[in-house]
Amino acid sequence: MNSETTISLTRFRREIHSLLDNLPPDGLIITKRGRPVAQIVPCPMKPEEMIGYLKDKFEIHGDIYSTGITWEATKDPNE
Repeated sequence: MNSETTISLTRFRREIHSLLDNLPPDGLIITKRGRPVAQIVPCPMKPEEMIGYLKDKFEIHGDIYSTGITWEATKDPNE
């Protein structure tokens, strides 16, 4: 990453709103005393785009609410 995508923690705190509004595609590396401490990257999708995203992408086979094992929860263990 180049110096344009690396920013000090002090500057990040001061300019957080404008930095997040203009976040580069490869994100930002935040440094503290010159050492990388965090990386901020853009979300791959807007939250509203995630709703229904997997529709028709996979199929459910069988009963997803069952383990396939028969058991009786109400049966008295002393019988």
